[in-house]
Amino acid sequence: MENRDPLPQEEHPFVSKIWMAAGIVTLIIVALMLSWKANQVFLYTLAGAIIAIYFHGFAGLIARKTKVSQKWSLILSIVLSVSFLFGAFFLIGARVTGEAVQFSKEVPGLVEDAKNFIETNSTMKFIYEKVSSSKLVEKASPILSGLFNTTMGVFGDIYIVLFIGIFFTAAPNEYKAGIVRLLPADARAKGRDLIAEISKNLRAWLKGMLFSMLVVFALTSIGLAILGIDLWLVLALIAGLLSFIPNFGPIISIVPAALVALSQSPITALWVILLYCFVQLVESNFITPLVQQELIKTPPALIIISQVFVGIWLGAWGVILATPILVIVMVLVEELYIKKQDQKQLLSNP
Repeated sequence: MENRDPLPQEEHPFVSKIWMAAGIVTLIIVALMLSWKANQVFLYTLAGAIIAIYFHGFAGLIARKTKVSQKWSLILSIVLSVSFLFGAFFLIGARVTGEAVQFSKEVPGLVEDAKNFIETNSTMKFIYEKVSSSKLVEKASPILSGLFNTTMGVFGDIYIVLFIGIFFTAAPNEYKAGIVRLLPADARAKGRDLIAEISKNLRAWLKGMLFSMLVVFALTSIGLAILGIDLWLVLALIAGLLSFIPNFGPIISIVPAALVALSQSPITALWVILLYCFVQLVESNFITPLVQQELIKTPPALIIISQVFVGIWLGAWGVILATPILVIVMVLVEELYIKKQDQKQLLSNP
């Protein structure tokens, strides 16, 4: 009789599932490790995409109002935006620069005045001791320093983000098509729809955010000017820019304004704090609901949770970009999970 090799035994389905699960877990771990090391690349890409979305959104507005072609409207959006920035710099830049230099020189004295005021006021001294004992400053220092001590430096970050934004603006379809090609053939149509939906929601979010920042700047500058606060223009600019960061930005913007006002008098500092609280009240209860009529609904608690989670993962710049990241995640969950579950429920209950 001929000796025949035994037939290979088929692998048990349970063993196959174990190997498959192990492979998936390994891929997830590798992806998380890569994302942890390359988090700045992700942030640069997202920030560049937001800039490109702004240019294309502005170009769409120009095209609707003037009936010019898409190419020329895009060129006009870039030229008008850059011209506005340069014009604003030449008109108020010298004053803002002078106020910023003066403010930086006065910071040590303002801090010393604040310490003296705290020492002479029993209530403020009690609050200061409680905050110091909780070590909030030590916990916040690494996050704040991370905002300025990135790999490339602040100006390097701005340079990279601007160039990424320009490239995305010039040829967005090429980058979208490249992402879609990475997907399986039967998933490419869905991928194109997802990219379009994410772009639409980010465009709506950005439009609402810019309007909110403008309102905060206008209200703050008017209030500080009426109160006769020194450096009111630069303080209003700080408040407007920091309102880009929900929840935490307005709190941070109070600190320099209160220090400047405290150098004039404690009563003035109290009025400034009340002004900032009023502006935040108007922004939260009137501006934000108005803006949310056009952008994706984002529950406030979910925004705070995402800021904490993304801040731990990506640092200070993650806190700044936590809201657009949340918008992207909400769109993906809605399109890839919730709608499929709703369809299954409809099919199971005809």
